[in-house]
Amino acid sequence: MKPKAIFNWSSGKDSALALYKTLQENRFEITSLLTSVNEEFQRISMHGVHKDLLQQQASSLGIPLMTMQIPKEPTMEQYREIMISTMDKIKSQGNTHSIFGDIFLEDLRKYREEQLQSIGMEAVFPLWKNDTTELIHEFLNLGFKTIVTCVNETYLDKSFAGKIIDKYFINDLPKTVDPCGENGEFHTFTFDGPIFKNPIQFEIGETIKKTYPKPKSEENDADGEYVFWFCDLISK
Repeated sequence: MKPKAIFNWSSGKDSALALYKTLQENRFEITSLLTSVNEEFQRISMHGVHKDLLQQQASSLGIPLMTMQIPKEPTMEQYREIMISTMDKIKSQGNTHSIFGDIFLEDLRKYREEQLQSIGMEAVFPLWKNDTTELIHEFLNLGFKTIVTCVNETYLDKSFAGKIIDKYFINDLPKTVDPCGENGEFHTFTFDGPIFKNPIQFEIGETIKKTYPKPKSEENDADGEYVFWFCDLISK
C-alpha cells in the first residue's frame, strides 16, 4: 500500500511540474491538493488567482481540493497556528507526507520540514536542486501552458504580467531573474498540460498595482514598500 500524501498546490508551473513527476513516480497516493487562499479576497496567496479558477484546476486534475484560509495580513504566529491546525486535520486522515514544488530556497525547506516533523509528518521535494533553466524547458516540452499572474517590480516591470511563458518570454528575462521565478520574481497560473483532463478556460482582465510595506530590520529601519503587478484572470 502506498503512503498517503497531501500535495501543496500553488496553481503555478512549479506545482504542476512537481505534481506531474510525483504522479509519474507513483510512490504516493495523493489524497488532496492544499492551497493557501486569502480569506478576504478568496484569491490564492501571492498568485492572485481567484478561487473559482483554482477549483476548475482541481476538477480537471481529478484531485480533491482543500483550502487553508489565511487572514489578509497574518502574523507569523497566526500563520503557524492555522498551518498546524490544518496539518493536524490532514494527518488525522492518514496522510504521512506533504509534497512541495520548492527548488532551492534552503530556509523555506528547513521551515517546512521542521513544522511537519513537529506533528510526525515528512516533507517531499520532487524538484529540489534541479537546474531551473532545464526545468522550465522540460515544463514547456511536456506541453504545459502557464500565464504570469504576478510580477515583483523589484525584478520585472508591468509588461511581464499577463504573458504566456514560452521560449520568447524566457529569452526576454533579465539575466538577474531566475527562469522559474524561484526568488519570488514572478508567479503563474497553469491552465493546460499532460496532468489536466481539459484546459482551464479564462479571460485576461486588467493589470492592477498593489503595494506592501517592507518589514523593518536591524539593518534597515527606513520606510519602504514592495510593488507588485497582478494580472486578473476571469473565469469563463
